[in-house]
Amino acid sequence: MNEGVLSSMQEFDHEQVVFCQAKDVGLKVIVAIHDTTLGPALGGTRMWPYASETEALRDVLRLSRGMTYKAAAAGLPLGGGKAVIIGDPKKDKSQALFRSYGRFINSLDGRYITAEDVGTNVFDMECAFLETDYVVGTDPTHGGSGDPSPFTALGTFYGIKACLNKVYGDESLKGRTFAVQGAGKVGADLIRHLVKNGAKVIACDIDKDKVNSLKQEVSIETVPPDDIYNVKCDVFSPCALGAIINDKTVELLKCKIVAGGANNQLERIDHADILKKRGICYAPDYVINAGGLMNVFLELEGYSRERCERMVQNIYHNVGRVLKIADEMGVTTARAADVMVEEHLEKVRRGSRMFTMHPKHALRDVHRRR
Repeated sequence: MNEGVLSSMQEFDHEQVVFCQAKDVGLKVIVAIHDTTLGPALGGTRMWPYASETEALRDVLRLSRGMTYKAAAAGLPLGGGKAVIIGDPKKDKSQALFRSYGRFINSLDGRYITAEDVGTNVFDMECAFLETDYVVGTDPTHGGSGDPSPFTALGTFYGIKACLNKVYGDESLKGRTFAVQGAGKVGADLIRHLVKNGAKVIACDIDKDKVNSLKQEVSIETVPPDDIYNVKCDVFSPCALGAIINDKTVELLKCKIVAGGANNQLERIDHADILKKRGICYAPDYVINAGGLMNVFLELEGYSRERCERMVQNIYHNVGRVLKIADEMGVTTARAADVMVEEHLEKVRRGSRMFTMHPKHALRDVHRRR
């Protein structure tokens, strides 16, 4: 097992992976710190009923690496990290579980800062916050910024407009058809933006209650989850789990653009090559979905919603820059984004390689002022 874990860490060049368990509360969690070149690792905590520990490890390694690239692409002084709790968020949550989790996070002494993610929410983070300062996205009554998902959706919306401008020469959504996979917090908010701006939306979710509830609020069509790839549309927008662009689905897509809020949308990097050959413009996920990270980062400097909204608008330009680099280099947009990030990281690595102590201005002092 150890050899497998270390080999996986070397594959993605992770600094640290921590396994924690508390049998009395049913906690089983893996924390992955990918790279702290730019600053402390920040990334959400995902709770999911993984089929195996191997699957959970694979997910947290991919997700944490994506957070490094997301922070760098967004120009933030943060490293990349992620945590996954193995469990069913509908059945296995408790205050004791998240307080125990908070104590584990605290033992990392600021190398990893957490927030909510798929399967967790602000209340869960509030429970962890009782045991550690290294939590962002807490309730505004505690000086936090609350749920970051609206800003993930907003940034994705701006990134989609950049893709529309590139492909059609016009960023207007009127008359455009969108196939949105996922009607959770990010997907639902994105759908609201799309409909408000005149788009036709066809949506799906594995949770029928979510998509049916949204259907009562806004005018959308729905399809079963397996049918979303076959929808003829201008934009396919993945807003659920990762690895959904794979050998099976990549040839099914009937769109000109893939741009959504999900992490790790490509199962393998060569799927970006297939999208390019098919004439499909792909917005690299860690560039387009950075709005939520921007939101919680601002808690470290003193949160301002207005400043966050201005910062998130830059995702339009960040996506546009990646599209331009891809054209100039003659490579996929996925490769262009990686080149942009890796060049930035290499410049910083010429200084200090690893973050080891929380900066004086960061989270602990912020929380003490609340």
